[in-house]
Amino acid sequence: MEKVPATVTWGLLAAWAVHDAEELATMARWTRTARPRLEQRYPTVPWERFELSQKQVNVALGLMAGVMAGASALGARSGGRSPLFQSVLAAFGVHGAVHLAQAAVWRGYTPGVLTAPVVVIPFSVWAWRRLKAAGVPTRTGPTTLASLAAFPLVTGAVHALARILATPRRHRPKHPA
Repeated sequence: MEKVPATVTWGLLAAWAVHDAEELATMARWTRTARPRLEQRYPTVPWERFELSQKQVNVALGLMAGVMAGASALGARSGGRSPLFQSVLAAFGVHGAVHLAQAAVWRGYTPGVLTAPVVVIPFSVWAWRRLKAAGVPTRTGPTTLASLAAFPLVTGAVHALARILATPRRHRPKHPA
């Protein structure tokens, strides 16, 4: 059994950073410019809830950086054996495929689609192969499916928290105590 190189575990954080640099540069502007077309295609969706300010994108990506750094650190400490590291690695790869599907449905550019096929998916496939070559037991089955199902929940929670943190207090809705 060979040692899992840091390029696998910390590489997850690096690949995410490259991918999210694209999202950082394009997401806020894209949501603004795409909104009229989205409203026309899907008129029952409350698109105003999904529009993102640059500040909200910055905060969301910062929060997600914490998730990715934590998963990478657990992966490094465990030699790639951490269930959380493996779950995040699996979700990252699926995330790349989701970007491709979104762009196909949109029939054009969507944030993240450029780096998905050249960074996200290839890194994920390579990392899994390195884990297997090193003799690291990989989690499959219901645990992996559950972690993949949790991915949209984590992403949604990160964006919801980012919206709260990026909204000045004077503009936040008041809730009765």
